[in-house]
Amino acid sequence: MYIWKHDQEKSYKHVDVPKRSAKNNMDPNDFISHLPDDILHHIISLLPFKSAVRTSFLSTHWKHLWKEALLDSVHDVITIEAAITAITSFVDDFDTRHRPRNKWGLIFELGHGRGSLVASISSNSSLKLDFSAGKQEFPMPFDLFLKLNLAPPNRLSRRYMFDWLLEENHPSQREQPPSNTMRVKSLHLISVSHLSNMAVSSLVPKLPFLRSLTIAKCNGLQSLQIKEAKGLRKLVVLDCPHLQSLSFEGSSLKSFRYRGNLVSFRFRGKCNCFPLIRFCECGLLLDDAMIDIRQGALTQWTWDFEIETPFSRGLRKGNHCDCANKYKCFNSILRSIKDVQSLTMCRWFYETTMCRKLPFSSRCPEYYLSVLELWWIDCSMERESINALLCFLKLCPNLKRLNITLDPKCYNLPSTGKFSTSVIVPDKLDDLKVVKIEGFANEEKENFMARRLIPLFGEKNPVIISKPNGKCLKHLVKMAKLEKKGKYPYKFEMVENVDENFPDHVHINI
Repeated sequence: MYIWKHDQEKSYKHVDVPKRSAKNNMDPNDFISHLPDDILHHIISLLPFKSAVRTSFLSTHWKHLWKEALLDSVHDVITIEAAITAITSFVDDFDTRHRPRNKWGLIFELGHGRGSLVASISSNSSLKLDFSAGKQEFPMPFDLFLKLNLAPPNRLSRRYMFDWLLEENHPSQREQPPSNTMRVKSLHLISVSHLSNMAVSSLVPKLPFLRSLTIAKCNGLQSLQIKEAKGLRKLVVLDCPHLQSLSFEGSSLKSFRYRGNLVSFRFRGKCNCFPLIRFCECGLLLDDAMIDIRQGALTQWTWDFEIETPFSRGLRKGNHCDCANKYKCFNSILRSIKDVQSLTMCRWFYETTMCRKLPFSSRCPEYYLSVLELWWIDCSMERESINALLCFLKLCPNLKRLNITLDPKCYNLPSTGKFSTSVIVPDKLDDLKVVKIEGFANEEKENFMARRLIPLFGEKNPVIISKPNGKCLKHLVKMAKLEKKGKYPYKFEMVENVDENFPDHVHINI
């Protein structure tokens, strides 16, 4: 706890009330928000960086206080290109040990109606560039080309085998940068536009230690190309409404998270590992995949997934099916997510791409997925939709946690009839711990869903939790006595502190 000592002899700068009309609407009992802004700035400066940023959610008055407290305002830079140059210098000179408390980034007030650019860097080596203050009513279309030019983290390739052995046996002989130098490992690009895409493209190659890349809310972005991403482990693309194609070339990607329309995806993985190494971490061996495409599909889309290895003598195709359109077959998608442990999937996407050659039974281990936690998204839970879910669960024998979300705004695919010819009997999932459902209109629909899911638990006591509205949770419990003969023996009752034992899926709060 920090105690602020008010010095009566010191004059404090207090922003006039008319300039911040939000103060007029404050709760009179909120004494902290009524303090002078200089005092609030000092309080914020004592917080960890992430906690300081979160204060922006307290109220309208707090929205920009963290920026005023922790970022320097720059007024003599009038172009985005000059701002990117200044950001590069700031990162190069950033001292993690002897950094002034309020030097976490820069705010550029750009000229010619371009708004402002907020650049901030956190203690976990994350750089965020936010162009959202320069929003345009009618965004111009543009393409974003990022050539990362990263050094691969895997030292087991032919080229790096000697370096790896040297590093293991004589680590002192390898030249290392000073320990207090900032290595940007995570980059967040928010609201990039046609005015800033070229400047951003010039910045990315200057971040050689980048391991995570997030691109979000880029209106007008039509094509995203990422090349030479040898060391990139995580790629996140969120809420880019005009995106039509996404292309990626790399050798170490482990996490891919996407939210938006279904577009044309093209992945190229490359592995140059030393031939004597039997197991490696190269290629596109995803262990985390979020495919939140509830907004629907574009007219033209594909899922093109290929890996080049020295053992395959060329391209190892992600598809082994003779379907008419091999890049729209779930067989190809299945192989690209085979090792994924945390997965988000929309029912309509699975049903659209479902190949008739894929078995519905659980007796084909070659089709098994490694999924441990699944987030399933749909617009309704009619019998056909539930059958699709149960069919998919047959591919996930090791599942531990299942989240089901009903979103009425989710794309509604007309029934294909693929799952209506037979009643899908769910297989018992020995490792299943909990099922959480949300978005169901009433208790009748919740009970209907629960009836179909209870067999998944086998002889174990079913743990099914409903979240109908807000944070109000209901737990499925077995009734001691039946009110009527033949009545369903389970019902949902209000409970507390359920989330402490059963957290939400890792993708839900993104």
